[in-house]
Amino acid sequence: MSHDICCWKCGASLAALSLPFGRTERCKQCGADLHVCKLCVDYDPRVADQCREPTAQDVRDKQRANFCDHYKPRAGAYQPQATTAADAARAELEKLFGK
Repeated sequence: MSHDICCWKCGASLAALSLPFGRTERCKQCGADLHVCKLCVDYDPRVADQCREPTAQDVRDKQRANFCDHYKPRAGAYQPQATTAADAARAELEKLFGK
């Protein structure tokens, strides 16, 4: 079955991989673990323990593979790094004057 899930770390498509991801599954592009909190539908940095599943055990490192039984990968987990105002201004100057 096809899915539109991409790597939480680099944004590479994971459509070639079968669901559910195993605990040792890694992104072929960047090598990031895939059975991680940051790729789960219950991950939410705004709530206690960053997880909306009340019965899930606390996982300290949200970017490393874990044994959580509640894990379900979600589409849209990849969030590109926001550029700082200084980086944005520098890019605009380089467009105007060249590097």
